[in-house]
Amino acid sequence: MTDFNAGGGLKILVLGGDGVGPEVIAQALRVLHWFGGRLPLQALEMPYGLSAWRAEGAILPARTLAAVHAADAVLFGAIGGDYAGVPVDVRREGSILRLRRELGLYANLRPVRHWPALARSCPLRAEVAAGTDIALVRENTGGLYFGTPRGIETLADGRRQAVNTQRYASDEIERVARFAFDLARGRQHRVCSVDKSNVLETGVLWRETVTALHRREYADLTLSHMLVDNCAMQLVRAPTQFDVIVTDNMFGDILSDGAGAVAGSLGMLPSASLGAIGANGRRNALYEPVHGSAPDIEGLGIANPIGAILSVAMLLKHSAGAAAEADRLERAVEAALAAGARCADIAAPGEAALGTVAMGDAVIAALDRQAG
Repeated sequence: MTDFNAGGGLKILVLGGDGVGPEVIAQALRVLHWFGGRLPLQALEMPYGLSAWRAEGAILPARTLAAVHAADAVLFGAIGGDYAGVPVDVRREGSILRLRRELGLYANLRPVRHWPALARSCPLRAEVAAGTDIALVRENTGGLYFGTPRGIETLADGRRQAVNTQRYASDEIERVARFAFDLARGRQHRVCSVDKSNVLETGVLWRETVTALHRREYADLTLSHMLVDNCAMQLVRAPTQFDVIVTDNMFGDILSDGAGAVAGSLGMLPSASLGAIGANGRRNALYEPVHGSAPDIEGLGIANPIGAILSVAMLLKHSAGAAAEADRLERAVEAALAAGARCADIAAPGEAALGTVAMGDAVIAALDRQAG
C-alpha cells in the first residue's frame, strides 16, 4: 500500500526509522494488526531515517512528510546512528524535532509504572518502587531543543564556541500545564511542576505561569513545585509520591529516562506526543518507545519491544478512542511478564532471555488467551 485508503478507519503511519526501531515496530505492528481485526484501523509504512537517506537522499522524503500530514496518528520507531556523512541541515530537515513542530505536538506524555513481575529486575527496592504510577508530561516543542540562536562557531582566537538558547513564552508554558492539569483530573488530582527557578529566568516564568493558571482554573487540584535536581533524587528515593509531573523539554527528557529505573529498563517505556484537539475532535499524535535507536544492539534481534507495544496501547486510548482495548493490551503485557517472558534488558540473574520476536509472540499469545 502506497497511500491511505479513503474511509478505511483510523489512518496510522508507521515509521520504523533507525537502529532497533524497525525491529521493535515490527512487533508493535503485529499487535496493531491483532486489534485491526476488531477495530477500524489501517496502517501504512513509509521510508524514514538513514535508509531513506541512502535510497532517496532525504531522511524525511516528501512523500513521507505528506503521509505524516494525512495520518491520524504516527507510530514511530527511533532515529539515530551513524549520520556522519549527512549534512547538518539535512539532518535537521528530517529530525523528530521537525515532526513534533510540524504537527504541533506540544505535550509529550510518558507513563512510568512499576511492574510487580519485574521486581527482581528493578534496581529500586520493591518497597520503594511498588505502586508507582506516574504520568510525566514534557513540554515538547519549545525550550532548549528549539531555541535560537544555536550553533557552533570558531572565535577569532581559534577557540570553538557552542551556543544553545533556552527560551519559553508564557503561552507555551500555559498550554502544556493545562494539559497536565486536565490529565490529573482523571487521576489522583495532584500535579508537581518541575523547574530550575532558583537559577534560570525561564524557570521563574515557568513557576509563575503554572501557579497563575492553577489559581485561575484548577484550584480543585493540588499543585506542588519542585526543583529539577531534587525531583531527580525523589524519583529514585520515593517515586510513589508523584501523580502527574509537568516540566520543560530538556528536564522532561532527562527525568523520564531516569524514571526508567522504576520500570526496570528504558525498554519498558512508551510515549505519546500530542497536539491540540482539532475540529475533527482528534489530536495530532505520534507514539514511540522512549529507548531510542540503540545502535549497539541493532540487528541482533534482542531489543525489548514492550515500549513500542505499549505505545500501541497509548495509540488505542488517545487516538482510536478505544480505552478498553488499550487496557486489554496492558493486561496482556502484564500477563506475559507474569508468565516469565523477559528480554535481556529486564532479565534478572538466572532468568532466560527472549529475543524481540519471541517477546512479541508472548504478548500476542496473552491477547489470544484473553480473547478465548
